[in-house]
Amino acid sequence: MLEVHELQVVYPNGNEALKSISLSAQRGEIIAIIGRSGAGKSTLLRCINGLQRATRGSITLDGEVITRLNETQLRLARRYIGFIWQEYNLVERLSALTNVLTGRLAYNNPLASFVGYFGREHRDIALKSLDRMNMLPRASFRADRLSGGEKQRVAIARAIAQEPKILLADEPVASLDPELSVQVMSDLARVARDVGVLTLINIHDVELAKQYADRLIGVAQGIIVFDGPPAQLDEATMDRIYRFDKDKKKHPAEAPEPHGFGAAQPVLSQ
Repeated sequence: MLEVHELQVVYPNGNEALKSISLSAQRGEIIAIIGRSGAGKSTLLRCINGLQRATRGSITLDGEVITRLNETQLRLARRYIGFIWQEYNLVERLSALTNVLTGRLAYNNPLASFVGYFGREHRDIALKSLDRMNMLPRASFRADRLSGGEKQRVAIARAIAQEPKILLADEPVASLDPELSVQVMSDLARVARDVGVLTLINIHDVELAKQYADRLIGVAQGIIVFDGPPAQLDEATMDRIYRFDKDKKKHPAEAPEPHGFGAAQPVLSQ
């Protein structure tokens, strides 16, 4: 369903964010992408939804080559690519329901969207999405009245309302405390499995990744250094993902003992 082949991204400043990434994933999989900050995790997700152009390589989603699409075609393709941001990206003055309905904009009549009208079909999908995230009782609440965990659940509901082929989550629990992180990750994994959508999650918390993902992909220095089930993530693998430069760290050498002619002599007490 998703095929990424030799993906490379080099920014204008010369920074090589991705060197060569190749992977394949199928519908229904939940994949956690782990690695240090700057490893290229977010760049990979942004390439998949077309927010970042690849320098080389290709991305194919359900037979459509994302990397070949122009801007107009990308806007249409993003209807099927749900994206969950770390900072929620909700419109604070709008209700939870209206925020979720924005996930239906690409399916709605443009004139109806302009005046804020969504038909019954769209509203039913939005309400069902909120219900899946246990947020139906908060449907009429303004987003600025919601807690961080509730905001992220609304953001997930909005992405699910798109009826996506793929769901991308970029550090979805990084802004939450540990207890809420567990709850939101649990809800996200449950709903993703319920609807059978391929889900890629960038996440720093390795234990959460192991608990809720079917598969882990470890990225270091712009390449994949691990791809497998959580049970295979051992210390040696963690070293390749997170501590690959530990042998390169230089420690100050100890000063040699003075010896020979000209060496400093001890000062004798008078």
